[in-house]
Amino acid sequence: MTLDVVDAAAAQPVIDAGRFILRPVRKSDAGLFAMYAGDRRVAEATHSIPHPLPPGAAEGFVTRAIKRPADEDIWVMDGSQSSLPEVLGVISLKRMDVEKYNRDQSEVGYWVAPAFWNLGIASAAVQALVDANPQANRAMFAEVFQDNPGSARVLTNAGFQYLGDAETFSVARGARVPTWTYIRKLG
Repeated sequence: MTLDVVDAAAAQPVIDAGRFILRPVRKSDAGLFAMYAGDRRVAEATHSIPHPLPPGAAEGFVTRAIKRPADEDIWVMDGSQSSLPEVLGVISLKRMDVEKYNRDQSEVGYWVAPAFWNLGIASAAVQALVDANPQANRAMFAEVFQDNPGSARVLTNAGFQYLGDAETFSVARGARVPTWTYIRKLG
């Protein structure tokens, strides 16, 4: 059986987040991804972005983001329609347990470029994604590093409830980092 591969723009909706939109990733985003994700502060706030960012990593991310079918939908926080920059950050929904259990749940992940921190960008993006619920989830989960209370506020402001403490590996930090886990039940 062969799966047809289509691009993300055909498979993902554009979501209105107020001052900006959440749109599928484009090949032209790679340069800004490399600049923003190459910032140590961004990389160290994520599980998977290495620092320093290796050559070709942004292009590889774009290729993965636009390939379909995929277990993760990735959107760009795009402010160009409101005189803001075209790329403010990235937000994603990664399907969980699809093959084994199909529980209709996903994990939210996001990062915002440092120039746009403390402007409500992440809060608006998470709330828009929850409101749109593009994967028709019954629950969304999220995990933030305990040394990033701002990201925890983003989640609680969007109605996520604290579940407990855990830890995960951060590639940029090269270490396991304590986390807080959250859930948002839907529908």
